[in-house]
Amino acid sequence: MASSNKPAQPFTLSFSRQFESWLQGFNASIAFSTYQAGKVFMIGMGDNGISIAERTFARCMGLAARADRFYLASQYQLWRFNNVLDPGEQYQGYDKLFIPHLGHTTGDVDAHDIGIDGNGDPVFVNTLFSCLARPTAQANFDVLWQPPFISRLAPEDRCHLNGLAMFEGEPAWVTMISKSDVAEGWRDHRHDGGLVMDVRNNEVVCDGLSMPHSPRWYKRKLWLLNSGRGEFGHVDLHTGRFEPLCFVPGYARGLAMHGKYALVGLSKARNRSFSGLALDDELQQRSAEARCGIVVIDLDSGNLLHHLRIEGMVEELFDVSVIPGAIRPMLLGFKTDEIKHMVRFTGG
Repeated sequence: MASSNKPAQPFTLSFSRQFESWLQGFNASIAFSTYQAGKVFMIGMGDNGISIAERTFARCMGLAARADRFYLASQYQLWRFNNVLDPGEQYQGYDKLFIPHLGHTTGDVDAHDIGIDGNGDPVFVNTLFSCLARPTAQANFDVLWQPPFISRLAPEDRCHLNGLAMFEGEPAWVTMISKSDVAEGWRDHRHDGGLVMDVRNNEVVCDGLSMPHSPRWYKRKLWLLNSGRGEFGHVDLHTGRFEPLCFVPGYARGLAMHGKYALVGLSKARNRSFSGLALDDELQQRSAEARCGIVVIDLDSGNLLHHLRIEGMVEELFDVSVIPGAIRPMLLGFKTDEIKHMVRFTGG
């Protein structure tokens, strides 16, 4: 197994037996974040096997990727990384090199999902202030939308707005834990208060969910994670019903789609927010324990085909993203000499 910047103990990454052969034919690479360890990982293929590249950022959370750019929400900033390698060019064996070129100071707003709009600009879920927002040069953020039941924008995480699905380059659907309009009121509605709302008309399209996360529009379906019950599935937009495709063994958060596959991030129950849910009973009935890692799901059958597991002190992931067309990507952090000398310019 080839690796770069291999993560140090006390946690390890391991892969299911067929994961490497599957990744070879995936025509993309995988990125995921964990704020528990403050790490962003990129998983690709090197000459001698699976390549693992990682960097450290404070409280890594939401991710969004395209072939030429990569967005990361950290503790109080949102960063844009640009790929600086031309097609066919390599840097130390990597075919994508993402460098942080633009940063916005958002403040510590607990930024969750990030969407990329039709202009290539980021939109993010501002969970602490219960709104969708956009970075701006004039302030910490511009408010784009707020749920109609939120009477006042305040740093109170009232409904735990967390997920964003884009449609044709615009924000379309969001997930939240409840309709609460008081500080952290969502914590009283973890079992069945979750809902999906269409931000274009303020209509609820699905409710009765348990801690939903990570809505994604893909292949004419609105997919999401019904995390409190350990379910991955889609919303029937005609009936408003959630249709589970499969059960996943862990607290699901972070979803990426590519080809015929879904990649779902899993976490263990670390605290009161994650525990005491229907997921616990379902795991017990299946004689299983919650895992930390990523599972690869066949969208046609619902079968869990492959997995990546993290073992040790890291017990939760935050987000998962796919970098299309990347075979072996890496990103630069701020504490390397490389970033001082990796200068790119236009014009001249």
